Amino acid sequence: MKRILTYILYSVPLLLLLILLLVIGAVWQFAEMISCAQPGVNPLAYNEYGCYCGLGGSGTPVDDVDRCCQVHDNCYSQSMNIPECEGIFDLPYVIDYNFSCSNKQVYCSATNNKCQAAVCECDRVAAHCFARYEYNSEYKNLDSKYC
Repeated sequence: MKRILTYILYSVPLLLLLILLLVIGAVWQFAEMISCAQPGVNPLAYNEYGCYCGLGGSGTPVDDVDRCCQVHDNCYSQSMNIPECEGIFDLPYVIDYNFSCSNKQVYCSATNNKCQAAVCECDRVAAHCFARYEYNSEYKNLDSKYC
């Protein structure tokens, strides 16, 4: 019994660390896409912007940039409904995919499987959407009561 408890005590933190690293990796890819579409822009500026940029989201988007995030959230939700994308490592926030960048254009790789392709496309569309609209610093860290 002591051996099992020791195994669990060491395994759970390692599993959580692995999941954290996977999430960071997937989010990093999205950040790279944003940097491709908008060189010189800090991708983290979009985190906690408006009502939808960042984890979660509700209410009415405050502007077109926030609407990009709402569409991105909906796209991620739709990708989870793909029958082949049901495993924990196929969730949008942890899935790894291949893409390239050229002249401010993001291209998802044809080598991506169905799940990777769906999530890559969600991120690609959002990165280009951000580039089309003006960022309004007033909406950074917006209080949710305005949503």
